[in-house]
Amino acid sequence: MAIRKKSNKNPPVLSHEFIVQNHADIVSCIAMVFLLGLMFEITAKAAVIFVTLQYNVTIPATEEQSAETISLYHYGIKDLATIFFYMLVAIIIHAIIQEYVLDKINRKMHFSKTKHSKFNESGQLSAFYLLSCVWGTSILVSENYISDPTSLWRDYPHTLIPFQMKFFYILQLAYWFHAFPELYFQKTKKEDIFRQIVYIGLYLFHIAGAYLLNLTHLGLVLLVLHYFVEFLFHISRLFYFSDERYQKGFSLWAVLFVLGRLLTLILSVLTFGFGLARAEDQQLNFSTGNFNILAVRISVLASICMAQAFMMWKFINFQLRRWREHSSSQPQSVKKKFVTAKGKTSRKERENGINGTVTSNGADSPRSRKDKSS
Repeated sequence: MAIRKKSNKNPPVLSHEFIVQNHADIVSCIAMVFLLGLMFEITAKAAVIFVTLQYNVTIPATEEQSAETISLYHYGIKDLATIFFYMLVAIIIHAIIQEYVLDKINRKMHFSKTKHSKFNESGQLSAFYLLSCVWGTSILVSENYISDPTSLWRDYPHTLIPFQMKFFYILQLAYWFHAFPELYFQKTKKEDIFRQIVYIGLYLFHIAGAYLLNLTHLGLVLLVLHYFVEFLFHISRLFYFSDERYQKGFSLWAVLFVLGRLLTLILSVLTFGFGLARAEDQQLNFSTGNFNILAVRISVLASICMAQAFMMWKFINFQLRRWREHSSSQPQSVKKKFVTAKGKTSRKERENGINGTVTSNGADSPRSRKDKSS
């Protein structure tokens, strides 16, 4: 799994450039330590905490449900160790995609520095969003969340969740935590660091909030919806970089973006304003994981609304900037067409003169012939 970027220079060991060039190899060695720990009985108990999911609860089979036992999971402090390990895995996969896919495309397309960084960002995010959408949709279908919208708030708190859902949330948190060291590894510009930190922080805040407040059902639906819209944007940007005439993807994304924000608000209001507000148990209880009180509902709903408003504000600014660029480019194109049309002349004009100017063949003019006869 060694990933090494080719370079003619050999930077000093443990220097800044050495860590950046070989960060995937270093992280691979750290992850291998945890995997090797599973092979020995002394270290296996500690290594299992990092590699496998914790806090499983086995529910015995009943005649009404099924003949097999069911294993469900809840969260705890040991999840931080699991998130740390899969954060290392995310860094390794990030480097693999960058080295063997994106860098090869960049060398063929010869992008500028600005397009190069944006192409890398969209390439990484589009792969992540596509995987998350497919995986999240399969969980929604298997758990019947799409066919029964009341499952978003029914039987709250959702303290026990299936293996697939817990693993999904663990990997989501691990991926967005891995984005912080990637700012250093990818040599992000100083003016872009704050924007990236805000971007990453919003994801971590909402995903961790849904996980810790036992709102995993609603969080999964909203994540799949949001990731699908974001995937469409980044894949459209990839096609745009390959051919700047490609604009249809952005038009479709603009429509779905607005619809996605609207649907997110509708589902959130239904869950907190109607579903959880009418639940019988509305007392704060940390032991049972019940956070269904008025203050929490208002805070979570306000957080979702503020996030949607922030994204709409960024979306409107993006559309206005595109409109200004398009409107400013139109007069230039019209002017170029006018100059080109004005510069094109017929063969007769080139021979007899243009705009009253006599051509170099002056002997053929009537005045010259008259002078010769005299």
